[in-house]
Amino acid sequence: MFFCRSVRVGRKILSENFKKDLKNKKIYITIIAALIVAIGALSAVLIYNNINSQPAVPTKGVVGEVRTDWDTGIDENSKGSDNTKKTGVQIPGYSTAEMIAGDTSLHISIGNPKSNTCGLYATLRLSDGTVLYKSDLLEPGSGLTDVPLSKSLEKGEYQAMVLYECVTLDDSHQKLNSAESEFTLKVK
Repeated sequence: MFFCRSVRVGRKILSENFKKDLKNKKIYITIIAALIVAIGALSAVLIYNNINSQPAVPTKGVVGEVRTDWDTGIDENSKGSDNTKKTGVQIPGYSTAEMIAGDTSLHISIGNPKSNTCGLYATLRLSDGTVLYKSDLLEPGSGLTDVPLSKSLEKGEYQAMVLYECVTLDDSHQKLNSAESEFTLKVK
């Protein structure tokens, strides 16, 4: 009988140790799983930031030079441009632009498509009203792709817009109408 009691006591001790070990294993597995998830999330953030931290496109050409052979990137021979000639003024549109913090120029295409029959003045400004650039008269087919800025910007995202003011091409430059093209300016 003594032997049976010792076996029962041994099984009881064995059973309690097994439960403690199993509980400890569950804790270790939970900690390891949490670490794997945290490492995965950190890796995803680092990869995302690395992809989005590629340098902005450097400027090309002469900053501030208004060219008379400015290319809008629009197929002027398409049906859409024929319809636009009949219905109104074309203006360039933007969704985003990028630049490097501290730069005093922005690579963005500002100009007057050659299909227009009016002149344009373009003003680049931030949503807080800060004017970064104001053009001279842009005749049809003239524009620039490297815009000189009145000030440099710090890293961040800014809401910006180009205000296009339409005027007649005669000597009076009588105001006709205006249009705004809003975009996000990313400064890296």
